[in-house]
Amino acid sequence: MRIGISCYATVGGSGAVATELGKALATRGHEVHFIVSDVPFRLGEFRNNLYIHEVETVSYPVLRTPPYDFSLAAKMADVVAEYHLDILHAHYALPFAVCAFLAKEMLGENKVRTVTTLHGTDVTVLAQDRSLKNVMRLGIERSDAVTAVSHSLIEETRSLFGTEKEIECIYNFVDPDIFRPQSERQTRACLARPGERVLMHVSNFRKIKRVPDVILVFQKVLQQVDSRLILVGEGPELTAARDLVRQLGLQEKVNFLGKQDEVASLFAAADVFLLPSEKESFGLVALESMACGVPVVGSIAGGIPEVVKPNETGFLFPIGDVDGMANAVLRLFSDENLYHRLSVGARKTAETQFNVAEQVAHYERIYQRLIEDASR
Repeated sequence: MRIGISCYATVGGSGAVATELGKALATRGHEVHFIVSDVPFRLGEFRNNLYIHEVETVSYPVLRTPPYDFSLAAKMADVVAEYHLDILHAHYALPFAVCAFLAKEMLGENKVRTVTTLHGTDVTVLAQDRSLKNVMRLGIERSDAVTAVSHSLIEETRSLFGTEKEIECIYNFVDPDIFRPQSERQTRACLARPGERVLMHVSNFRKIKRVPDVILVFQKVLQQVDSRLILVGEGPELTAARDLVRQLGLQEKVNFLGKQDEVASLFAAADVFLLPSEKESFGLVALESMACGVPVVGSIAGGIPEVVKPNETGFLFPIGDVDGMANAVLRLFSDENLYHRLSVGARKTAETQFNVAEQVAHYERIYQRLIEDASR
């Protein structure tokens, strides 16, 4: 099949999943065209069957900002026509699903089919803006197929938009050959001192990630166990997080690593992953840590309970329950048998329930169904 993919090229779960999907599809023999503003951050080395088409925008004095959305839609239409694409796959309702709809309208009789994958904040955050809600509904309802990364997100989408559009759940996935338990002595030596237990959090440092809760959990753990907190990522709440670390006198025990494109070795060097978010459509970072055999301690929010199974792969608590999360971490550190059981369970769950091959095959079935429908 010939498949076009549009996604955000910057660091984030939606871009990571879209890029890994494209790479997997190319490996399986499909022709994949990324139609993007920049090279996706996880694309890595060149491979056969994979092409990049960068969107260029032009500034006009009469316009306050470059017309990116219209340029993207036009580029989608051009690539579909030139390379005879069968599928346009938009990762995010806005702008990609709407632009795919516009591209399809431009193409007229062309039989390209559109797929939209909802990742979370495109629904849970952007839909709060009433001026965007109807535009997003248009992109969703005019897609030939819609998927979402969790059942929780499907329910929220239907509630927010009142749509009857069929939405299929295809979970995010992880490559267990890349994210795996391994002896990361060198990485760990760079992160922590001998004897320290390592707690980790990776996010885009927005308020909904509740990074202060991460720091407060760590403070409580540190009072009883020699440990270190590793914070990976950048975002609007990064400065506040640094300020809180200073206020609590934890500077010597907290490492801020900033944005990291390659995180598999970091996950593998951790002992526990913390995810206390108040909103999380899936929690890709939790899955990636589980694949490395690292238990997750987090919140009962959104799609997290569909990924993390309490007492099997980690522990979950009500949003804001810092004491409960800290006690769970301490319990893991004090009970080697419990830790081993959850570590093995985390890895097994990632391998069996969220394996890349199974999820990619699900997308392939949707593509094939749409192509067959178009040929009738």
